[in-house]
Amino acid sequence: MAAPALHIVLVEPEIPPNTGSIARLCGATDTVLDLVHPLGFAVDDKHLRRAGLDYWPHVRINHWASFDAFLRDQDERQLYFLTTKTDRSYAEARFEAGDMLIFGKETKGLPEDILALYSDRCLTIPMSNPHIRSLNLAMAAGIVLYEALRQLRR
Repeated sequence: MAAPALHIVLVEPEIPPNTGSIARLCGATDTVLDLVHPLGFAVDDKHLRRAGLDYWPHVRINHWASFDAFLRDQDERQLYFLTTKTDRSYAEARFEAGDMLIFGKETKGLPEDILALYSDRCLTIPMSNPHIRSLNLAMAAGIVLYEALRQLRR
């Protein structure tokens, strides 16, 4: 099997349906899903069925004990941090195979110290209405993933 083209990384996700939607997205696009613990929900069979994740066995998933453990094992040149706290649009990035699209928890986003440390690797999804803070996590993941896939398939 070929190496995965892309990864979506969810750092401490809190809402099972968001993770479920993103898992389906990853399965449909042959993208690896990396889940950074602690999670805001259990991933046992009962909870997965409740979230409608009957396709879970068809998704390649890596579990990480912590964000530090995840970061220690990565090539920082392949990390992209999605945040509302930057002006650089995801459309300006030049994605490559193996890149990791990293999203923070729904209520807080990514840690400020990580955003500062990797400020040159931060991307945002521009929005026209200043009264809307952010998009739903699953929607944001889909937008950025499909742009990365578009670039890789040129």
